[in-house]
Amino acid sequence: MSTFEKLKQTYEVIKHIDLEKLLEFTSKVDITEVMESLSKMDDKQLNAMMKMLKHQSRPVEIPPIDADFYDMFHVLTPEERALQLKVRNFMETEIAPIVNEYWLKAEFPFEIIPKLAALNICGITYNEYGGQGMTPLMEGVLACELARIDTSISTFFGVQSGLVMGSIYLLGSEAQKQEWLPSMQKFTKIGAFGLTEPEVGSAVAGGLTMEAKRNGDRWILNGQKKWIGNATFADVIIIWARDVDDDHVKGFLVRKGTPGLHVEKMENKMALRIVQNGLITLTNCEVAESDKLEHANSFKDTANVLRMTRAGVAWQAVGCARGAYENALAYTLKRKQFGKPIASFQLIQNHLVEMLTNLTAMQTMVYRLSQLQMEDKITDEHASLAKVFCSLRTRDIVSRAREVMGGNGILLEHNVARFVADAEAIYSYEGTKEINTLIVGRSITGMSAFI
Repeated sequence: MSTFEKLKQTYEVIKHIDLEKLLEFTSKVDITEVMESLSKMDDKQLNAMMKMLKHQSRPVEIPPIDADFYDMFHVLTPEERALQLKVRNFMETEIAPIVNEYWLKAEFPFEIIPKLAALNICGITYNEYGGQGMTPLMEGVLACELARIDTSISTFFGVQSGLVMGSIYLLGSEAQKQEWLPSMQKFTKIGAFGLTEPEVGSAVAGGLTMEAKRNGDRWILNGQKKWIGNATFADVIIIWARDVDDDHVKGFLVRKGTPGLHVEKMENKMALRIVQNGLITLTNCEVAESDKLEHANSFKDTANVLRMTRAGVAWQAVGCARGAYENALAYTLKRKQFGKPIASFQLIQNHLVEMLTNLTAMQTMVYRLSQLQMEDKITDEHASLAKVFCSLRTRDIVSRAREVMGGNGILLEHNVARFVADAEAIYSYEGTKEINTLIVGRSITGMSAFI
């Protein structure tokens, strides 16, 4: 091919370039030098250059951001899918605009409670007490949707709908269920769940220091609880205490304003800052026999509640990870360096794919976990394995999400920093990684390594 033919062929490519861009280009480079370089190219080099120019001149179609890569949610019924999207819209329109402000102030947005109530999603599996009779799968999906925007709001909801209502539903008398569940389902009453203590976390099964002593038709409670979400404004707090007479763990409904009940808000948290955690002190606090959870008479009963809610925490981890991934992906599509979106770079794409891989594995695991729950086959080790894996992978996902955003990743306004911090709380609560690992280890070896 002659030099003239080469230049003519090159012109066929560059004539389609925007004139304004071409003038800008000519002001920055020596055209004579460019033409000389082109004339020295052989056919292979010239064809490769022309192919690259043609490829770059095509508009790039950006696919929609959707972390459901394996289309896991196609299994939902039209009614369930509509509810999922309704909750998603609520979180995006009502919560997302205010969440950074409240997270920074470490305050709870009480104005959202009536709006949450209007969604009619609290206690959705407790059909006979105001719920919608939906499946544990849908319960998990909604936990994920809430955490996708903010883990604190998801935690507030999980305490109310899972730990508190679940305790009353599984272990309460019919009278206790009738008194509390319908009003809690409507959020006219708020609950808290008091298990963890200042010096007792992982060892709650046999080491509670909160004491309960029967005195006629009343119980006298003494001790402290720590890290209790919703405690500062709850209408009722479920307190788990050791009966000094038989050494078994029992559950009590301690009503707001009960003499001897004192709650102090915990300050200076780096995670779940919207959640109002309390340090509870009970001093000769009297509780009527009618407010003792009727069927909560040993830690095995407590464990039944934790098994159910631990599955919810695994779903919550998925939501936290999904929120971080989707915000990071959106950022990389808009952020430009070296003249093009950083999403086009190989190293960034590697991080994005690693995040999506972990997220997809997490979604498939919690989906199967909910199936086991619906089949009434879920065990402690099933829930523990999901909690271990999902909280670990969430940590990795939020770390990569912050990494692809560079320095901007630590700014609240880019909506990843919160997830990075909140993932640390998910990693620890509802059983640490070590405790849940030992639960699974005991299951697969037949030997307990707790002590």
